[in-house]
Amino acid sequence: MNFNRRALLGAAASTPVWGALPYRSARAQAANTIKIGVLNDQSGTYRDLSGAGSTQAVRQAIKDSGIEARGITVEVVQADHQNRPDVGSTVVRQWIDRDGVDVIMDVPTSSVALAVNTIVREKNKVFINSGAAASDLTGSACSPNTIHWTYDTWMLAKSTGGAMVRAGGQRWFFITADYAFGHALERDTSTFIRNAGGSILGSVRTPFPGTTDFSSYLVQAQASRAQVIGLANAGADTINSIKQAAEFGITRRGVKLAGLLVFITDVHSLGLQTAQGLVLTESFYWDLNDRTRAFTQRIGNLPGNVKPTMVHAGCYAGALHYLKAVAEMGVAAAKASGVEAVNRMKATPTEDDCFGAGSIRVDGRKIHPTYLFEVKSPAESRAPWDYYKLLATTSAEESFRPLAEGGCSLVRS
Repeated sequence: MNFNRRALLGAAASTPVWGALPYRSARAQAANTIKIGVLNDQSGTYRDLSGAGSTQAVRQAIKDSGIEARGITVEVVQADHQNRPDVGSTVVRQWIDRDGVDVIMDVPTSSVALAVNTIVREKNKVFINSGAAASDLTGSACSPNTIHWTYDTWMLAKSTGGAMVRAGGQRWFFITADYAFGHALERDTSTFIRNAGGSILGSVRTPFPGTTDFSSYLVQAQASRAQVIGLANAGADTINSIKQAAEFGITRRGVKLAGLLVFITDVHSLGLQTAQGLVLTESFYWDLNDRTRAFTQRIGNLPGNVKPTMVHAGCYAGALHYLKAVAEMGVAAAKASGVEAVNRMKATPTEDDCFGAGSIRVDGRKIHPTYLFEVKSPAESRAPWDYYKLLATTSAEESFRPLAEGGCSLVRS
């Protein structure tokens, strides 16, 4: 028997996980079954901040929704897109065409998310993005089938980039991951820097994925005499950049590092001794309040024995809200039109333990407060994963790009 790569990919992509029901009375079952596909990086740069933990978060949302008590079956499949748009596109087409998947969730890596965004619109399904950051998903690439839940490059640029400029960091140099996310984050942050009177001295783009040695890029950044080195990357790339900057003594010479997208799993990998003092923005922190702590206790430690990241939280909250819409409109209607399912989600206020009360705008942007944190020193931390101190809160209305500025075709002038 001959096996090719495409066939193997399709087989892996369609494998149900953690309790997807066995085949029986297929036609009757399918009519009352919602299928969720969790697509992300499960083996590479973003596996800790997303990965199998996102699937666990979706499973928790199914449990908390109570939808199965109504007689509605929810199946979950997961796949690794390997941070490649071609792989992600192949998986999604097979999921929808062959396996009847109704909603795609998570999808970190903006280049993959933009490809998925196009396919889901073509197939009239639902895409709830938690892991990808490109603000174009609610701008030039907005879709009536897509909701951008957790964070985006505009929000990160305004909060973290703006805070660094206000603290005196006027001259910047960027180390940027060379794909859609990195480009968008550098672009959006540069806009805020220039508007605040700062300047961009230069930038260098690093191959993605596969780069682990950032030494030459850091030396180039240091030689520019920038006050701030902006890290327009994420996951293992950010961790390696910060570690190597510490090894070279760059921060000891007065240069600040701006981790423009840093997750709590990154801080854990770095350790407080190295990460202390980093300023970062998140829309969820497990120890923020009683509700976030209650969610964290319910979901338990995720694969790798980590606390949930904001990506995991977005997968949970997005799935919970989608299932609420399904329960209200009925399975048949939700499966028939992704646009109508998304419209029902937009028309219904959001409410969950991760983000509290919120809403979804016409451009698909989920609105909630965001938080500027500073990483604690080892002496300040009182328990495992006690890593952040809150510096500032930005309201939901102020956290994300104004509707009129995004260029989304769904927004009427």
